[in-house]
Parts: sequence; C-alpha cells; structure tokens
Amino acid sequence: MTVLELSTVSKRYGQELAVDNISFQVEEGRIVSLLGPSGCGKTTTLRLVAGFEVPDGGDILIRGESVRRKRPYERNVGLVFQDYALFPHMSVEANIAFGLRERGVPPAEFLARIRSVLDLVKMPDYGKRSPHQLSGGQQQRVALARALVTQPSLLLLDEPLSNLDAKLRDALRVELRQILTSAGITTIIVTHDQSEAMSLADHIIVMNKGRIMQRGSAEEIYSAPASKFVADFIGQSNWFTGRLDGGRFVTEDGLSLVIAGKAPSGAVELGIRPERIAVRTKSATAAVGVNALEGVIEKTEYLGSTIHHWVRFANGRRIHAVVQNNGQCFARDGESVRVEIRPEDCLLLTPDEPDPSEPRDDRQSIYTDGLAEREQRKVS
Repeated sequence: MTVLELSTVSKRYGQELAVDNISFQVEEGRIVSLLGPSGCGKTTTLRLVAGFEVPDGGDILIRGESVRRKRPYERNVGLVFQDYALFPHMSVEANIAFGLRERGVPPAEFLARIRSVLDLVKMPDYGKRSPHQLSGGQQQRVALARALVTQPSLLLLDEPLSNLDAKLRDALRVELRQILTSAGITTIIVTHDQSEAMSLADHIIVMNKGRIMQRGSAEEIYSAPASKFVADFIGQSNWFTGRLDGGRFVTEDGLSLVIAGKAPSGAVELGIRPERIAVRTKSATAAVGVNALEGVIEKTEYLGSTIHHWVRFANGRRIHAVVQNNGQCFARDGESVRVEIRPEDCLLLTPDEPDPSEPRDDRQSIYTDGLAEREQRKVS
C-alpha cells in the first residue's frame, strides 16, 4: 500500500525554485532517505509533507487522501527535529505523553503506550528523568519515542543524528535502524550524510537543485550512478576526461584503460572509486591485470582500518587509492608500485551540465588533489 505520494510538487521562494516538479511514492513500512547537499530541496520537501509549507503546484497524498490544504496536526504525521525539541521542564514520560494529550488519546491509555515505546527505544527505566539528565543519544531516542507513541501514518526525521559526535552517531545508526524496523513504520529521513542514508534507508532519493537526480537502493546508486554529481556525492571518485577508442578509454594525458559495458552516447568521463584500485608492490607475485599502470607512492595515510595511497604516474597524473588493512605489508612513500584497475570498475558517465550561475566545481582537484589542501592546512 502506498502511504505517501508526491505528484509533480513544486515550491518557490521568491525567484528561487526550491522544489522543482518532483514526484515519488513511499510504500508501507519502507524507510526512504532524501539525500543531497545543503540547498538541494530535501528539507523543503519534508516541510511540505509535514504541512509547514504549502506547495505552489502539484499534490501530496497520505494514504490516498490529499493533504495539501490540511494543517500539520491534521495529517497524522510524526516528526523528530534536528534539535530534538524536548520540553526541558517535563520528564521523559511527560514529553512522550504530550503528543497523546494533544491528539485526544484517553489518559487511561497513556501509561501502557508510554511503556511500550520506551521499551522499543531501549529506555524502560528513564521515564522519570529530565532531558538535562540524558546524553545526546538518549535525548534523540526520547524524541523518537514521542513521535512513535502517537502511532502516526508517517514518520519524518530531519537530520536525526547530526547533533551527535562521530562515534556515537555511528553506534546510534544501527540502533535507529533496528527501532524503525521493529516499529514497522513508514519513514522519511532527510540527511546530507551519505553513510547515514546508506545504512538507514531501504531506498535513497538523491536530490540537487530541487530535482530528483536518482533513486534506488544504496547498492544501485553507488555501483551505477546516473550522473557525475551522484557519483561524487555518494562516495569519492578519481575522474578522467578523454575519448573512447573501441573498447578502451584514452585519457587526455595519455593513459589507456580497457573498459567493460556499454558507454553512454556523447562526451564521456571516466570515474574510478578509490577502493576499487589495487596497489601492488613490484615484488608482488599476483597475476597482472589488463589495466596495470606503473607509479610511485607520493603519500600514504594510515587510518587504521584503511590505508590511503596517492600514486603519481610518470605523466604527472595522481590518483587516490584506498586499501583495506588486513595486517598485510603495505607500500610506503617513495616506493614504486603497480596500480591495477578492473575494466568493470570503470564508471563511464556523461559530464554534468555546468550551471553558469555557480562557480566551477573542480571535482578532479577535490578528490585526487585534496591531499595537497590538507597538507597546506597542516603547514598553516
């Protein structure tokens, strides 16, 4: 059953088109993420669904009923805000009961429903505490319990983990996914964090400049991005410009790579994910692949679980490669290495159309020469 449907929805603020004629559906029990950079329209879309904004065009349906003209409290939608918005003068139980009271639920039902959601968010013994006695992660779970206790048709989460430190955010992602799955509630999550979207959502909708750029599972979007923008936003890539020559891609600086699959029509760019690049020392005995390039390790970053190499080729080109740390001996700065790339790991995409109103975004410098910027910041 379709719980939420947006049909050709648009929203304009003055001259700015924040949401540009978007359409999508969300089925019962699905967790969907709206993912994109700041200003892409994802939060405006959430506000339109919640009822805080009215669309200029199109319609929004919840369980088949148009809610375009309904107030937020008439939509049976639960919200968890970025700052949690807990009432500091109320206990955890009172915070959770607030939504029940506002929706006219009989007080006799309060205790059972509050206990049920506290169990769900793994905080059964915290009902009498005040928000200031809770950690950030615990406050987030109370805010989630307050939204779930009203049994909404749709749950909306606005950057739910952005206020937490990195380590807690990673741990809470797993818990949040388990809670949402256990509740079985249809959920929309707005985030700019690709890891958050990929770990929490069944389905991801990538947005940019008010439009939907691609939708699909995390695996589909990462492995087969529809555009250079999507490939760069979901992960990192080394980019090459050049031309197709039969089954090869010849870069502008003279590298030649065997490719697999059908190339798009028109001009193309080639992208290679850093983790799809094998880095082997000259003494390695593994068989040489079809795309084997000689280079020198210019810089190595040891990050525990992964090892990052920047390899410089004889023609001056530098690429970024990420190797999993399995306890193996790895190449060091200044060491000669062989870089190998499988043909099926070469992403061939049509270049994104430049926006004349924005400054040029040089993705090559961001992802292959970002090391120089980090080194400069250390010096300064």
